[in-house]
Amino acid sequence: MNKFDLEERLICFSVLIIEITRVMSNCKAGNHLSGQLLRSGTSVSLNYGEAQSGESRRDFIHKIKVVLKELRESLVCLKIIERTKLYKNLASIIKAKKECNELISIFVKSVETAQKNLKK
Repeated sequence: MNKFDLEERLICFSVLIIEITRVMSNCKAGNHLSGQLLRSGTSVSLNYGEAQSGESRRDFIHKIKVVLKELRESLVCLKIIERTKLYKNLASIIKAKKECNELISIFVKSVETAQKNLKK
């Protein structure tokens, strides 16, 4: 997978998150969690874009770790939303969780590879 494919996947994930939060339950918990998910779920594509112009290999690794952290936060938030039934479309939540898990796996490997290459 090249960096443009990954960037496109992250953008699509962020768009899916926006679509989910747009139609979530309009209660106190729904508003809180949709705001949290909106921030973490859209920041992944923005932070990845920033990582592409990292000033050094260490800076790149740091920014990729931020993407990973935000993906993990998004996954936990999606799980809470699913369990509390604050969603309008279960299929979108399931799709977002699946994509989030796949992206986490990709970024765990990316961090491992980048750290290994740093030691060379």
